[in-house]
Amino acid sequence: MSRAVDLAVIGAGPAGLAAAIEARRIGLSVLLIDEQPGVGGQIYRATDTSPVSGSGILGAEYRRGGELALSFRASGARHMAGSTLVDITADGWIGFEGPDGVEFVEAAQIILASGAVERPFPVPGWTLPGVMTVGAAQTVLKASGAAPQDDAVLVGSGPLLYLYAVQLLRSGRRPQAIVDTAPRLPALRALRHFPRALAAPLYLAKGLRLLNEIRKSGTAHHRGATGIRIEGADAAESIVFQASGRRHSLNTSLVLLHQGVVPNIQITQALRCRHRWDDAQLCWVPETDEWAQTSRPGLRVAGDGAGIAGALAAEYRGRIAAIGAALALDRIVEPDAEERARPLRRLLKTELAARPLLDALYRPADDLRVPSEPDTIVCRCEEVTLGDISRAVTMGCPGPNQLKAFVRAGMGPCQGRMCALTVTETIASLRGRHPGEIGSYRLRPPFKPTTLGALAAMKLPDAPEIDRAGNTGTVELAEQS
Repeated sequence: MSRAVDLAVIGAGPAGLAAAIEARRIGLSVLLIDEQPGVGGQIYRATDTSPVSGSGILGAEYRRGGELALSFRASGARHMAGSTLVDITADGWIGFEGPDGVEFVEAAQIILASGAVERPFPVPGWTLPGVMTVGAAQTVLKASGAAPQDDAVLVGSGPLLYLYAVQLLRSGRRPQAIVDTAPRLPALRALRHFPRALAAPLYLAKGLRLLNEIRKSGTAHHRGATGIRIEGADAAESIVFQASGRRHSLNTSLVLLHQGVVPNIQITQALRCRHRWDDAQLCWVPETDEWAQTSRPGLRVAGDGAGIAGALAAEYRGRIAAIGAALALDRIVEPDAEERARPLRRLLKTELAARPLLDALYRPADDLRVPSEPDTIVCRCEEVTLGDISRAVTMGCPGPNQLKAFVRAGMGPCQGRMCALTVTETIASLRGRHPGEIGSYRLRPPFKPTTLGALAAMKLPDAPEIDRAGNTGTVELAEQS
């Protein structure tokens, strides 16, 4: 089925919603495509249906998602809910699997607002049943109001760890302990960023309130933890770590891990957009210009997918990207575009003021990003261990894509979403190179697992650029790279 639109927005989080709303204000036709049944993304998930949305458990900021959702519904943009992106062709056709199977829509401009994913946490035992990420646990809380029992242990660092701990406390559940892995020395180095962060006092005040609420609750809070190990025969039974000069062992049936989030670049990598390694955030980010344009014409990235900056920054980035799309389509002249974007850029600058401090303060420790024990699993899908990777590098494996041939790392259903960063940093460490020199997996569509039945029944658009054998141009693109 072919339905041309001015702008397709992929992702219904704060960046995607803001982009769609801004584009409709300018007069563009907009199609928003998202996997979830409702809008909001991860941070504002289930804002319309959550049983705890009005209780104060999730915080005042969560209500912002409801306001965005109302504005989006009033905007006149079309919403394809429950639709998974399959492919984006070289000439602007978007394939997605929805309720009616795989369909295609042609878009003059595309904004990716795919958000962030949690950074891998490859410690011994992290693949045991009873081990989850904090983000996954928070999703359950938002969607169903369910919270874990009091024996849960939260492990890691970063704002989301403390936010979720406070949300548990407000729901009447107190975690057994918070095992804070933020290294002490980086905390001291982070102080040089403090003067700049004062430009965002509300952000800093929110963090201090969260920490104070945790302190007043009496929750055990172990700082500077190292040597993290989750133990158990068939499921998590305990967590072992070093803190305050001694060894600790806590019995628990649920360990929640978190050490920050990183941009979700699965799509931009598959589309061969240029990326760079960000030494501050320790991850790959797509290269974009002032209008969020990537190296691929007509494709823009907004929100945390362009670099971690938070929900409000994602909104401003989404609106700027939409203005850029309208400018590229000659639906707005440059002076008008600059006038619209100027206040947004000021707000974005203020919102980003605290980011260098947070990046330095919660920089994940080296031994939590690159495992040190040979038996530690790195690629969960194919059960590839550090030892397997070390042997491959010793045999001459130079990078992640060649590693696929050696040990199949990154060739499972997730296509490397859970191990790509770890593989890059591990090979870099073993070879004594910078991660930016090592590269990352070369991905292929479909972007998410898709059944053969869905592909066989897909409805191809009537366009000469897409041949009747089912090739959508992406194969040619991949062969050229």
